[in-house]
Formats: sequence, C-alpha cells, structure tokens
Amino acid sequence: MPDPGDVLTSAADAGNVARQGDGVQLEVAGVVVAGHGVASGASGDPRFPSGTIACQVAPFLALGVDLRPFHPATLNVATARPISLTQPDHRLRGVRWHDQRPPEDFTLLHARLRTAAGDEADVMLYVPDPATKPEHHQPPQVVEVLAPWLADVAENPHVTLILPRGRVVVG
Repeated sequence: MPDPGDVLTSAADAGNVARQGDGVQLEVAGVVVAGHGVASGASGDPRFPSGTIACQVAPFLALGVDLRPFHPATLNVATARPISLTQPDHRLRGVRWHDQRPPEDFTLLHARLRTAAGDEADVMLYVPDPATKPEHHQPPQVVEVLAPWLADVAENPHVTLILPRGRVVVG
C-alpha cells in the first residue's frame, strides 16, 4: 500500500509510487481519467450502441476469456510511466468481434485494483494492440482496466493497481 505521504494530486503524479508489495506483487498508483466512451457505449457511436466491451463478450468467451464478471466498460488508469505486459495471462490474435471492424489482437493480465476507499477488486488489464486497433488509441501512460462496477471511483479517482511481479514492466 502506498505510504500516506504519497498522495497523488494529478494524473501526472500517478505511477510515481511503485512499491514492491509482498515480493510477489507490484503496486502502481494511478488516477482514473476520462476515456473515449466507446468501450461503455457512452460515446453514442452508432456502431457500438452498447459499447465495444459488450460486443467482445461472446468472441472472447469463445477463445477462453470470460469478460462477464466485469462491468461492460473500461477504467482508463493514468500512471506516470507506461505499464507493459511482458508475461500476460492471455494473448488473443485476430479477434473478429464486430462486422465493421478488422480483427484485433489483445493482451490481457489478471490483477487487482484498490480504490482510495480501500476496497479491492479482481480486474484485468486490457491492452488492444495499437498495430491492429484502427482508432480510439490511448496515450502510453494510460492502461485500460476491466473491472466490476466500482462506485467509489467516481468520488475519488485515485487507485492502486496490484500487479503480479515479474510479469510487467513499469517505465
């Protein structure tokens, strides 16, 4: 857990706190920031009225990845340094999840997220490959996270990603 003195005041500060945790986990502080609204359907894009995540549930499930435990949207977590998945749980190649989009590649990693209120949830880092994602790219320091509904994130966007050590690179 980040020290009490490690209070984040902006997305630019996020990720400056990386702790070793218990030796098995790496904790990275972040701030939930606004995204494009396409994953949730909030953007109003007529191609994805229920959002892109809702469209991906069945194709991902057919490939052995169950998105149903998560709210059909992503949390966009900004950290000061990019997070790269070096040993993900899943690498999905050529996923055809919509008839108006080319197939995409995805890298996924199970992790945990702690809210500022101290609640923890099982989450999945969701990384579409920029080479196969035709639009709605994120800056390098923003990682998309699939999570159950977390009401307290709206009140305080500061979160801690609890990542499996040795399976990610921060920075």
